[in-house]
Amino acid sequence: MAALQRAIGRVLARLDAGCNRLYGWRFNPLYHSGAIAAVLFLVLLVTGLYLLIFYRIGSPYESVVRISADPWLGRWIRGVHRYASDAAVVAILVHAFRLFAQGRSWGPRALAWMTGVILLFTVLLCGWTGYVMVWDVQAQVIAELGARLFDVVPLFAEPISRAFVGERPLPAAFFFLNLFLHIALPIGLGLLVWVHVSRVARPALVPPRGLLWGVTALLTALAFLWPAPVAPAADLLRLPTAAPYDVFYAFWVPLARAAPVGAVWALTVLAWSVALLVPLWSRPPLARRPLPSVVDARHCTGCEQCALDCPYDAITMYQRQDGRGGLVAQVTPALCVSCGICTASCAPMRVGPAQRTGRDQLAAVRAFAARTRPGPTDVVVIGCERGAAATDSLDGAPVFRATCAGSVHTSVIEFLVRSGAGGVLVASCPPRDCWSREGPKWLEQRLFHDREAELQARVDRRRVRVVYAGAGERAVLHDALTAYRRDVAALERAAGEGEIDLVSECETAEARP
Repeated sequence: MAALQRAIGRVLARLDAGCNRLYGWRFNPLYHSGAIAAVLFLVLLVTGLYLLIFYRIGSPYESVVRISADPWLGRWIRGVHRYASDAAVVAILVHAFRLFAQGRSWGPRALAWMTGVILLFTVLLCGWTGYVMVWDVQAQVIAELGARLFDVVPLFAEPISRAFVGERPLPAAFFFLNLFLHIALPIGLGLLVWVHVSRVARPALVPPRGLLWGVTALLTALAFLWPAPVAPAADLLRLPTAAPYDVFYAFWVPLARAAPVGAVWALTVLAWSVALLVPLWSRPPLARRPLPSVVDARHCTGCEQCALDCPYDAITMYQRQDGRGGLVAQVTPALCVSCGICTASCAPMRVGPAQRTGRDQLAAVRAFAARTRPGPTDVVVIGCERGAAATDSLDGAPVFRATCAGSVHTSVIEFLVRSGAGGVLVASCPPRDCWSREGPKWLEQRLFHDREAELQARVDRRRVRVVYAGAGERAVLHDALTAYRRDVAALERAAGEGEIDLVSECETAEARP
């Protein structure tokens, strides 16, 4: 399983690097696949409402032909609706592959994964009902094969496929049922999206404005340049002719035609069961699962910063019960993904996963500095283990590795600067591709915008720099390191900088009233 995740991860890393070169990390569509899927859902709702006004249950095919014949609105709105439905499937699949490759499909994230699988199935079901509503040859094939499959389900008094033998016209109730499902299913989609993001704080459901309008413009251009085709009308008395099948929604047609019904059902149930149970079979062995964060309640100041910064709402503030008054933080282990973001949020360094609190980091960086002995012209790289700096040395620069750049306490950076390093380059995953969701966001806020627990004013900001480089962007990190080394070499060493006992300073700060 780990080998499969690494293989998919390497492919995605190359694609990410290519998209970053074309669009920059802010507008990389692969980073925003989930938000793009949400926007496409809204596009489908708006265009679907327009099409619904002109759709007629009594003459489904004829009404679609009239819509497509309207060159001003109908033709391109139908095209946008069609292409947005295809793009939604692609966006959901890309989003799913990213989460799987990054190991974000088990534990507290299992609910999001399973509801995502159900979302994909619901989107496909909604698409199938939409194509049947057109009642062209593709709709005829989908309806007849679907009826053949459901004939083995003991829920109906007589085989459904009898309705498609052509001895009598299809009743209007058949098209009404498809229309009802096509309208009702999006309501279910909305509820599923709410459940899907219910365990994350500040869910990002809208991509950056430039990407939002870019996706909309692309769909519109496609609808104008390549209008959605209108296939020949369905005829139950004739075998279906060749049709422009939609690969995203009719991919199952060849299998359903060639294989026995029982085999089709078996493969379908197996495929969806495997997808739903990914959180079970993709989780690492118990010994390798990271432990959740813990709070040292004795030293918690009740500042609420860890609860505010937690990307998964896993930390809650409660009234103290020890007679001291005020608030104390408490972690809900079932919601904690062990990202360590709270570690960097705590000024007293008293919260975080086991062996990864701020104090643990300071102990590790002391040993690191004693081993590497950085000088006044040297740059130390603090690298995210999942980004481009997943190594022990980079072009001769020592690398202090972290599970997430956003989990690195600012005292670690201060220690490196004040103990002799010429500069510290923090290599982070690009925002919106952080495995901890908001690591780069809070990192930048703490370093340069005084967010608790901020980098102290006594640290020269010219000696601290952040670069965003994904796993496939080693060249980007190399160029950033080369440029930063030149800038550091031009700086003069400030008087009075040297090693200080940051742990003692924190203990003194805790003792203040």
